[in-house]
Amino acid sequence: MAEAPTFDPAHPWGGNSRNATVDVNAQYAGLEFHYTYLIFCGFIVWLIIPGIGLLYGGLARRKSSLSLLFQSLMVAAVTTFQWMFWGYSLAYSRTANAFIGDLANFGMMKVQAAPSPGSAVIPEIVFCLYQMLFCACTVQIVIGGSFERGRIIPSLVFGFWWATIVYCPIACWTWNSNGWLYNLPSLDFAGGGPVHIASGWAALAYAFVLGKRKTKGEKSHGKPHNTTLVFLGTVLIWFGWFGFNGGSALNASVRAMYAAFNTNTAASTGAIGWVLVDYIRTGGKFSVVGACEGAIAGLVGITPAAGYVSCWPAALIGFLTAVVCACLQNLNDWLRIDEGLYVFKLHGIGGMIGSFLTGIFADSAISALDGVTLAPGGWNGNGIQVGKQFAEICAISAYSFVVSCILLMILKYIPGMHLRVSEEAEMHGLDLDQFFDEQIGEADWEMWSKEHPVTHGIALARSGEGEHSGGSSMERETVQAESKKTDA
Repeated sequence: MAEAPTFDPAHPWGGNSRNATVDVNAQYAGLEFHYTYLIFCGFIVWLIIPGIGLLYGGLARRKSSLSLLFQSLMVAAVTTFQWMFWGYSLAYSRTANAFIGDLANFGMMKVQAAPSPGSAVIPEIVFCLYQMLFCACTVQIVIGGSFERGRIIPSLVFGFWWATIVYCPIACWTWNSNGWLYNLPSLDFAGGGPVHIASGWAALAYAFVLGKRKTKGEKSHGKPHNTTLVFLGTVLIWFGWFGFNGGSALNASVRAMYAAFNTNTAASTGAIGWVLVDYIRTGGKFSVVGACEGAIAGLVGITPAAGYVSCWPAALIGFLTAVVCACLQNLNDWLRIDEGLYVFKLHGIGGMIGSFLTGIFADSAISALDGVTLAPGGWNGNGIQVGKQFAEICAISAYSFVVSCILLMILKYIPGMHLRVSEEAEMHGLDLDQFFDEQIGEADWEMWSKEHPVTHGIALARSGEGEHSGGSSMERETVQAESKKTDA
């Protein structure tokens, strides 16, 4: 087998390809299958982005679901810019300290054909793309905290800065060879900490700072408007997760194949676990949304463990994560925070459970399937690994929640940067407030007729009801009536 290339600090670009003076591909001769596999994994990870948009859009009420679909693409676009600008360098620069990278790769400088920081058999440009998609998915999960009352532009600004001061440092801690969690070491195969624990706590902070939604007695409050979208979004997420976990070995070894198998196993047992809880709770009835949430809980739980545990522990991790999350249906009431998409429950708590169980079930025989890695856990008598997992959980949870709250409070008091829509806009629906001539599903064109004119998403008052003003009680009744019609 061909030898892996080595990084040469004198040629950080991986060789001079100008005028074809150097064939930068030659160093990977015989190893092309590794980066071909990883780029394929990256392509299917991208499907998680619209998958989350469809999932969130289906869980929302119809009048506010389009905004969640829109943000799924816009967050990916903004995060791509952030990653190219300085995100990649802050997370993965080779000259990083224990907490955050420097700007050695600012603006994609020196990111080309050299062996990547994560794996010598992967060109750095491929590694950069793959990790960028992780960042995009994480920020998109966080945006769920603004559910049905957050304005879009502030959420995109928040997403840019959250990726910069929360995600990138935590990714550096966990996956950069200079990071303090990497050297502890904590075990995190594909993002239990940087992706799930961080996003769960950040979404909780977002919901906390925004405050509770205005329900006004609406029967549709808290009810998914389209189970089909939820199902479709879950299918795309499940499929994309094969690349999310399966590619995190950063090679095409047997360990990567094992991680993919564990991914499907945990998602399956997660769906079984959640459905079982629902079946017992409701006296013999089922829920499609519950099955989808169970599958996602299983995927979250197995993320840190996928390349460290054998098949049956993977099944147990998926099942236990889903059962615990399903039993926390009143979590928002206990916390007194309106986090309507349950991002904290599924990703925050699910990620913490997965990270803890990784410390117990990590098995050197599985990590060694890539030919080099030995990562013993409690399964191998290395009980102290559980304590190291607790260190990761506590550090990431505290950092993400506190820094997210501070960032949101700063944005909240910047003139013109209103985090939350007006009460009238919230009652009417975010879609009519922030989009023009668009609705999700079949358009109700009566909403756009001369009898119901709409300007910037706010219905004008009819004759006899007084001039348009934010405080008119009759206008509020009109808005509520139209909102209910839109929900129907």
